[in-house]
Amino acid sequence: MNTTLKHWKEAATLILAAGHKLGADSLSSRTPLSGSYGGSHLPHKSSFDYDVLLLKRSSKSGFMPNAYVFPGGMVDSSDFSSEWLDIFKSFRNSPNFGLRSVKQSAESRPPIFATDRLKLGSPIPGEVAFRICALRETFEESGLLLVVSKTEEKSLLESTEEKCTTDQILHYKANELCSSELKKWRALVNQNPSNFIRMCRELEVLPNIWALYEWGNWLTPSGRYGVSRFDTAFFICCLQEIPHTLQDQKEIVHFQWSTPSEVLQSYQARELWIAPPQFYELSRMCRFPLLNDLHNFSSQRATEGCEQWLPVVVLKDEHYISLLPGDKLYPLNGSGEAGIDTSIDPQLEDPQDDSALHRIRISDPYTTYLQINITPKYNHLLPVVGPASPHDSNNKL
Repeated sequence: MNTTLKHWKEAATLILAAGHKLGADSLSSRTPLSGSYGGSHLPHKSSFDYDVLLLKRSSKSGFMPNAYVFPGGMVDSSDFSSEWLDIFKSFRNSPNFGLRSVKQSAESRPPIFATDRLKLGSPIPGEVAFRICALRETFEESGLLLVVSKTEEKSLLESTEEKCTTDQILHYKANELCSSELKKWRALVNQNPSNFIRMCRELEVLPNIWALYEWGNWLTPSGRYGVSRFDTAFFICCLQEIPHTLQDQKEIVHFQWSTPSEVLQSYQARELWIAPPQFYELSRMCRFPLLNDLHNFSSQRATEGCEQWLPVVVLKDEHYISLLPGDKLYPLNGSGEAGIDTSIDPQLEDPQDDSALHRIRISDPYTTYLQINITPKYNHLLPVVGPASPHDSNNKL
């Protein structure tokens, strides 16, 4: 872990999509989504053959209380422990423990991935450690354990050595331990994250880092969610079916599996609250209502890399505008610390048709919409942009 960071604590989060059976009456609604900006409404929930896991944070949480979030949390020093070398000993001779190489240049890689961890005293690459973190936190918060057994390890090793993809089959091995064993280890890991290493050693399993695909990198903007600010690696994982899930009754008080469009519609109806990164990523997932399409896209796109996003939030006429990289007004240094003089820039309120837009407009906590006309970097998805909320009838796209 990087203790030299000035503003942020490093973290990892996992977008978990899991399949469910489509009803016979929903097959006709499975139609491709238009790629045009601003013209697509959210697909009906019956279009989806998968749900996404969201966890509700406790009202006592120090960061975004009562928010519905993807599983994840802050990295622990044990995620970078050299003890993992023994757990992954079969993969020690493979670059990044058998993870596929990312094409993105080192100069453009987000620091969370590009930082040389050896110089910080750890032999575990960041791309491995942050996947371990995401898997550990998911287990702690939801009881969902994604691991590879010794019997599966051999075939996985052979596929990585032959440089063939292991991504054609959806990962579906979750929670194969008996419930009493799961509860025991979950309690131990919650007490001390280093017990995740001990668990893997004693059960002879590996955290399934290969089932997690790199998705994005969000940084907490200045002054929006209290003192804590996080530099978070986002991963995505597709499961064939919804596994058994348990909230921890501490930081997490409720969980739900819902389609991306259901979550967005519940948010717009003020039934739950999600932060802008969740809003953005769920809107992206609406491009792929079918799990196999989402899995194939995630697998193929992951080797492209990702862009670091630090939103720069400005206040304009009683609503917030969150500028993202690529927007015409996004500061080139991307520090997020320098303000923008909103009083003299009409582009904030009435952007011209040819202006590069990549922004999230927030009128109140439950009224958010996106303005985007740029081409995403690294072959990523444009979000589906729904109509403005009825609670904000004056908003225009």
